[in-house]
Amino acid sequence: MSVPMFATAGIALKPEHFRDVHERGPDMDGLWVEVHAENYMVEGGPRLAWLRVIAEQTPVSLHGVGLSLAGPGRVDEDHLARWRRLVDRVPAALVSEHLAWSVADGQYFADLLPVVLDGTSLARVRENVERFQDAIGRTVLIENPAHYVPLRAEIPETDFLSELCRTTGCGLLLDLNNLAVGEFNIGRDARGYIEALPRDIVGEIHLAGAAPDSAREDLLIDSHNRPVADPVWELLDAALERFGPVPVLIERDANLPPFEELAAERERAHAAIIAAQARRERLDEPVG
Repeated sequence: MSVPMFATAGIALKPEHFRDVHERGPDMDGLWVEVHAENYMVEGGPRLAWLRVIAEQTPVSLHGVGLSLAGPGRVDEDHLARWRRLVDRVPAALVSEHLAWSVADGQYFADLLPVVLDGTSLARVRENVERFQDAIGRTVLIENPAHYVPLRAEIPETDFLSELCRTTGCGLLLDLNNLAVGEFNIGRDARGYIEALPRDIVGEIHLAGAAPDSAREDLLIDSHNRPVADPVWELLDAALERFGPVPVLIERDANLPPFEELAAERERAHAAIIAAQARRERLDEPVG
């Protein structure tokens, strides 16, 4: 099952805001929500029941965090089966995962670990993305990673992701906070990254907040526990200019604010999408 997704703004849905989204979401123009898929890979219970109720009135995006697409081996077949059951139960507008790994030799690491970008990694990730898409019968989006230290890369990350999308048919989930974190930590040019990507590759954009590391003020962590920072809002305008209006998500996973504060950030993102659409329509108007 799937439902249409439009170029509007959404929020990361947490249990604390289930009732707010259910009661107030229909009055918010184009609201959609995204959840971490693994939290709903259960056979029953109130959390899954709430999500299914919300999905009846609000588009839902399923965002995976544990498939380990870039791990040293094949993606776990049991995990793929759980994904299949979830997309059968919850009509999803979008499905996404990360360019990262979290499983090795049967051991799970509760983190999204970095990938060496070379031909071997590209072949492995490509194979696992194809398995994922075949298992759920859906095209997926793959999220670009955050960076904390420079890593060896035989293939530029933008080329790696572009080739992955070209050869598997998947799309890109462009996380702009990850770009801002990488620019702060290792000096990577965030706007240059945006310009290096093909215009038709991005299917969703993430916005989030970051925080300094508790031990090092010169290291920024993709913490999702603060409001979206001004540099990330500026990157949103640049991304919408290049890729056109696409769904934009406000990610907030910790230090959750009242729903009104989250909704205000969402409205700012929604206004940016509308402005980008208006600019595009003006450019498309015939002259003379």
